[in-house]
Amino acid sequence: MSGAIGRVLIIGAGQAGGEVAQRLRANGFEGDITLCGDEPIPPYQRPPLSKKYLSGELPLDRLFLRPAETYEAEHIRTFFGRRAVWIDRTAKRVRFEGAHELPYDALVIATGTRPRPLPAPGADLPGVHVLRTAADVDAIRPRFVPGAKMVVIGAGYIGLEAAAVARQTGLDVTVLEAAPRPLARVTSPEVAGFFLDAHTAAGVRFMLSAQAAVIKGETGVRAVGLADGSEIEADLVIVGIGVIPETGLAEKAGLTVQNGIVVDGQGRTDDPSIFAIGDCASRPLAAVGGRMARLESVHNAIEGAKIVAAAITGKPAPTEEVPWFWSDQYDLKLQIAGLFQGYDRVILRGDPKDRAFAAFYMQGDRLIAVDAVNRPAEYLGGKALIQKGASPDPAKLADPTVPMKALLTA
Repeated sequence: MSGAIGRVLIIGAGQAGGEVAQRLRANGFEGDITLCGDEPIPPYQRPPLSKKYLSGELPLDRLFLRPAETYEAEHIRTFFGRRAVWIDRTAKRVRFEGAHELPYDALVIATGTRPRPLPAPGADLPGVHVLRTAADVDAIRPRFVPGAKMVVIGAGYIGLEAAAVARQTGLDVTVLEAAPRPLARVTSPEVAGFFLDAHTAAGVRFMLSAQAAVIKGETGVRAVGLADGSEIEADLVIVGIGVIPETGLAEKAGLTVQNGIVVDGQGRTDDPSIFAIGDCASRPLAAVGGRMARLESVHNAIEGAKIVAAAITGKPAPTEEVPWFWSDQYDLKLQIAGLFQGYDRVILRGDPKDRAFAAFYMQGDRLIAVDAVNRPAEYLGGKALIQKGASPDPAKLADPTVPMKALLTA
């Protein structure tokens, strides 16, 4: 396809958009590349937003994926601070706010996700925030001070990471979760229970199977009212109840959307000139049997960028890795490989009481995922076993005296 492409337009300047621009140049693409984003700054890392950026340990420029001047040096045009509003597939042009239009030969949609809004009265009061962008964190900071009462709505990774930083900063923290346990969508009861205990020991209060019904206040948030009629005092509320893929552009353009913009193994939509990558795309995952999935992770952004850059430049398709993720909470580094959905047995290696253990997820006799807490060897070994489609001996998998390398060579 590379012979017919002189102009690549990338909509979305997050991890995925920034990666595909860089990888196109690395693959030898010499045509025009324009990287567009609705934020006014270059692509940056999002995972530190709920950790070291929120805590103030990292300034914004340390989050940039690449120095701003690198884009000019590599002749990558940037068009930041404008939202794309329309794709004209016939004319191969994209319209932006302000009636500005840009042409393309190949278009890459990397629009990511937006936070799911809290469906409760008062959710728009000052002091109620989501945590998705650097600007979101900047807006949170004035109330993020020692002694403040913070309520986190949603006990997923973002909510728990924010809760951990808040406790370490000296805030009073309560976490509300509609499910009966934290991390209900992303891990097992065993691992979720460990993190619940760790946060409770750090002073976080949990209200599980609880729903926020109303945010109370006049000129700013004062309390969160629950469905049972009780309320929790709050100076600050962070809402982390999931995200929605940004597929509006694709839908208006008539592209297939099913829990994300549907693409094939090359990242191509049903329009051969349009690709989609990152959190907004639903793609076949070769490393886990080709099943369709929409993943929200750094790994998925990088993987999609590799695949699409190869397709546009006519390079061989890259070998796909098993999906991986991570989360930092207090002194706990959780590293995840594989997808745990469909497991029928959990094998623990190590003792959670030691704050260092691994949970291996089996489907029949096959290892499909691993959650490793402060156990990098188990994470790396488990990831390699999953990549191989291995069926390790469960007794040896559970035995910490058996090196992971031995399981790999068995």
